[in-house]
Amino acid sequence: MGATLRVYKRRIRSVTATKKITKAMEMIAASRVVKAQRQVAASTPYASELTRAVTAVATGSTTQHALTTEAENPTRAALLLLTSDRGLAGGYSSNVIKAAEQLTERLKAEGKEVDVYIVGRKGVSYYGFRDRKVTDSWTGFTDSPTYADAKAIAAPLIEAVQRDTAEGGVDELHIVYTEFLSMMTQTALDDRLLPLSLAKTAEAEEDTSKGEILPLFDFEPSAEDVLDALLPRYVESRIYNALLQAAASKHAATRRAMKSATDNAEELIKSLSRLANAARQAEITQEISEIVGGSAALADATAGSD
Repeated sequence: MGATLRVYKRRIRSVTATKKITKAMEMIAASRVVKAQRQVAASTPYASELTRAVTAVATGSTTQHALTTEAENPTRAALLLLTSDRGLAGGYSSNVIKAAEQLTERLKAEGKEVDVYIVGRKGVSYYGFRDRKVTDSWTGFTDSPTYADAKAIAAPLIEAVQRDTAEGGVDELHIVYTEFLSMMTQTALDDRLLPLSLAKTAEAEEDTSKGEILPLFDFEPSAEDVLDALLPRYVESRIYNALLQAAASKHAATRRAMKSATDNAEELIKSLSRLANAARQAEITQEISEIVGGSAALADATAGSD
């Protein structure tokens, strides 16, 4: 076997092994995204209804609460960025990081300082490589987040919102994550969680468009106590839903990337097989030519001796 043919066969074996790995990863991601879809579907109604409840409290009372009152001159904002712990998901992490960069530039253009909180090793690595300050970070659970993870993330964010900006607090809370729309479509977006004064607008408009009217409530012992109890749950539920959306989006992106890699491996194997067949045919042709040439030379030598 010629050297060229051996090279092609070695490359075919290597690509075939890679194809088996990418195919297995595609199947694993496909099974995980189904579970993640179910979790998103289960958590979304709770988050939506809790948002409606907090909106009702905020609109149905005149209480000035730190988590619902718009600052007169906001100077500092917190940004929570949800990325992935692992790669092999196409442009998933880079897209959400790009959205976070755009939001950061917009907030800075408004004269606000930005405190960055990051979930996922990809985001931590991105900011660390560029030597940018990160207020806090969490890693190790992005593929399968739990409500306990959301509570751990929400606690320092709520504390920052409740503190005065002179003491390191923030006036606003923004979250940047990837929204799961379908197996083929995931969109990086930013959402303002707090203060609720602006975050509730879209919810109220949606209710109005459906002909629904937010009910009036009597608050006991007081609207402020109700807000103290509801708003942390509101932040936790929204963060948890965003974590689940991000996890489902990541698995869908991994499945799509691994399917593309598997298809590319198949095409490469076909191409290498054609080249190997051509090299084999060239070797056979050369051998036949050498045999014919040798036979002709032997016949000429025999005729000369006669």
